[in-house]
Amino acid sequence: MLLRSGIALAIFSYILWGITPLFYRLLPGAEPLELLAQRVIWSVPFLLLIRFIIKNKTLWKQVWADKRSIILCLFSSSIMAISWGAFTYALTHGQVLAASLGYFINPLFSILLGVVFLHERLVVAEKMAVLLIFSGVSFQIWQYGELPVLALIMGSAFAVYGLIRKFIRFDVITSLFVEAVWLLPIAFVIIGWLSANDLSAVFAGDWSIKMLYMLAAPVTIIPLLFFTAAIKRTTLTVIGLAQYIEPTIQFLLAVFLFNELFDWIKGVSFSLIWLGLLCCVIALLHKRYTQYHKRVAYVTGRDKTPQL
Repeated sequence: MLLRSGIALAIFSYILWGITPLFYRLLPGAEPLELLAQRVIWSVPFLLLIRFIIKNKTLWKQVWADKRSIILCLFSSSIMAISWGAFTYALTHGQVLAASLGYFINPLFSILLGVVFLHERLVVAEKMAVLLIFSGVSFQIWQYGELPVLALIMGSAFAVYGLIRKFIRFDVITSLFVEAVWLLPIAFVIIGWLSANDLSAVFAGDWSIKMLYMLAAPVTIIPLLFFTAAIKRTTLTVIGLAQYIEPTIQFLLAVFLFNELFDWIKGVSFSLIWLGLLCCVIALLHKRYTQYHKRVAYVTGRDKTPQL
């Protein structure tokens, strides 16, 4: 029962993330810096409220004592700002397909970072995934003669963010709160500069615009709450498979609802990337299968190797 609820929560969280382009369509042409600043400012009280409500959290005494994690939150918040900025720019400037591509190619960067920094060894399926995803992106660059900059920024930034988060010892909500606090001074500077130069859409807009900018924070964080709950109730295999729901929904919205250009070049490129993702799924399932049987063998006494 617990596993089924975890699967449902994981799927629901990625569906919510997947349909976020529908919200950002209400803010066409929004200034990414102002949207990012407002998102940070309203995230702080929202996360603080959530932290007050949840039970399993890092105590403030433990937070202040862990200077290493606080500093790591500074770096992760900087990467998060880059990822957020590129993502919101794509969603508010008619480039949802680029956002979808960014999250589809994210596993490529995650795999490469794992090899370089965590000394992980690739199985055959993962090597095939890297080759296919790289080929898909390269084909698009070759045909269009330009880099898919937004997609590459999102895919790489999110992978780096995930790598840094592996070394932060705070719970998810606390680490997000610390990250937002690090960005808070910059957010106030951006808002102050924009308002002083009469460039602020929030100050110039009506209450509906103000509310939409304010809602950017909970729109991002609420799916994260369901995701956090899912992690505690299901396996990493489920999370790994469910993560492709988000870019798939964004892809479908971009092509069939927002009528973004999807020509034969992108068709070939995405097909190669999807084949690469299939290899990622196969590799993930194989790893979990192998780990499961090793644990079974150890418990039943057939394998005396200590399980980490």
